[in-house]
Amino acid sequence: MPGSELYEKFLALHAKDDGFVMPNAWDGLSGQLLAAAGFEAIGTSSFALAASLGRPDGRHQVTRDEHLTHAALLARLTGLPVNGDFEDGYGDTPEDVAATVNAAIEHGLAGIGIEDTSADPANPIRDFDEAVARVRAAANAAHGRIVVTGRTDNFLHGRPDLDDTIRRLTAFAEVGADVVYAPYPPDAGALRAIVRAVAPTPVNVLISPADAVLSVDELRQIGVKRISLGPALYVHAMGAVEKAVAALGRGDIAAATDGMDFGRIDALLHRGDQ
Repeated sequence: MPGSELYEKFLALHAKDDGFVMPNAWDGLSGQLLAAAGFEAIGTSSFALAASLGRPDGRHQVTRDEHLTHAALLARLTGLPVNGDFEDGYGDTPEDVAATVNAAIEHGLAGIGIEDTSADPANPIRDFDEAVARVRAAANAAHGRIVVTGRTDNFLHGRPDLDDTIRRLTAFAEVGADVVYAPYPPDAGALRAIVRAVAPTPVNVLISPADAVLSVDELRQIGVKRISLGPALYVHAMGAVEKAVAALGRGDIAAATDGMDFGRIDALLHRGDQ
């Protein structure tokens, strides 16, 4: 499916009354599993990608080209709209962010997320005006060719300021972000406040508010339009590997090698050939 059609499909999903779930893949097989399960779009996970390469997330340790190649692979294998979890846009300036957006479009992505993070542990969240300028540059570069998500990571970096979070998300929407996003608001009340404040701009939620994991139906009732999983599926899979390794350490080879059938894996990897 051409990139423009994937963009249109992805954008339309955000207008559905009941929204949609967008799980995040980390390799070709996980992407094909999600596609075979019937999900209509998937995302990358900067954390999962970095971890799979043995690197930390959020420190510019994964290059833009590496992430673009990864995301393009998922799009090619699955035929689904792919949203790129592209950290701060891979650049120090708004112009760098715009270049990343253009590169994402060229690689066939349907969506891209731009955070207000800085990769600087001493000052992890960019100042308001700088953050807004970067989302504006992304939206201007997108020009109706890719869905732009403006994201603030206040709650992830010890800044539990709901007012500032809403101020940032509202500004991101005003300068052209198609979707806005603040991972892990403290509770359902804070999430409702965000949804109300930025309406009619769609809101993404990462799994749930921080205090409780809600169901898809409960999140829909709050007004969330997109539910992403971030690295959760990758972490779940690595938990299974850790249990298998522990079993192997106890001498239990059967428990350590009980997994997906190789024929099933082969069939998933050849879905695109059918």
